[in-house]
Amino acid sequence: MDVLSRRLASWCAAVLALLIAVPAVAARADATYRVGIGDQNPAMFTTPAWQSLGLKRVRYLVAWDWARTGQLAEVDAFMTAARARGQDVLVTFTAHRGCYDRGRYSRSKVCRAPSASAYRTAVRAFDNRYPWVRAYSAWNEVNHISQPTFANPGLAVRYYRVLRRESRGRDFRVMAADVLDTANMHRYLRSFLRRAPGRPRLWGLHNYQDVNNRTSADTRAMLETVPGEVWMTETNGIVKFGNSRQWRYSESRAARCTRWMLRLADRYDSRRRGMRSKVTRLFVYNWFGAPRGAHFDAGLVGPDGTPRAAYWVLEGYVGSHR
Repeated sequence: MDVLSRRLASWCAAVLALLIAVPAVAARADATYRVGIGDQNPAMFTTPAWQSLGLKRVRYLVAWDWARTGQLAEVDAFMTAARARGQDVLVTFTAHRGCYDRGRYSRSKVCRAPSASAYRTAVRAFDNRYPWVRAYSAWNEVNHISQPTFANPGLAVRYYRVLRRESRGRDFRVMAADVLDTANMHRYLRSFLRRAPGRPRLWGLHNYQDVNNRTSADTRAMLETVPGEVWMTETNGIVKFGNSRQWRYSESRAARCTRWMLRLADRYDSRRRGMRSKVTRLFVYNWFGAPRGAHFDAGLVGPDGTPRAAYWVLEGYVGSHR
């Protein structure tokens, strides 16, 4: 057996071992939600593993002041690559880069929350440059301490109100509140609903706690609180988080949690008794993993693009879902 044949046999054996260790998730025949990937690196689109999934949706985070802080080339690279591959991009605005440090949001001048006028200018500039975008989220993780909206639901509503007005006469959908499943989620959503204009019908959820504890309470609470559609905009099995023993590096644990994530989406893609909304999209975060010493890693593939166990869980599910 030559060297190439031995390498191929070794690779096939590794894949088979992963498939045995992490059983595939069978999609329901009548499942209706759609799957996408969230990542910041345009190199994702060139990897064979991503191409084999055949997905058509991606989520991209953009600092609200992207146009005046030297990020134009970076944003252009991602958006151009996404459009070239026919992707439906959910664009989510977020805080100025580098404003979250040591567990707190900086109150420095550069990190100050934008006014409604500054936010409107940024939104118009982005939509004018990329008029083919069909969905925007007003602000990322509005209820998390890493954002200036954390203790101010009224500020989150202000940005939603601006984006909603901008959508008139333009062909894009607007996501109201994009929340993380922390202890303040339900209280924050109730406050947002009291202040929000009209009847918001599109919401975002990052249900990391449910996915990685293999529970469902937070997801269910969200669906019981808000009307319309919920997109699981950022979630996945975590490979590593911080330095605790509970979240030490484990690709196999992450794969089990990824499997549970898909089952949750399957369970709630139709409205159940007592629920006001249903799951209609799922964005798995993220594609490329981080180096071993990183604080956070939820990558479907390693830093070099090598598929991890969680990738094969998703690949099997997407194949049957398609």
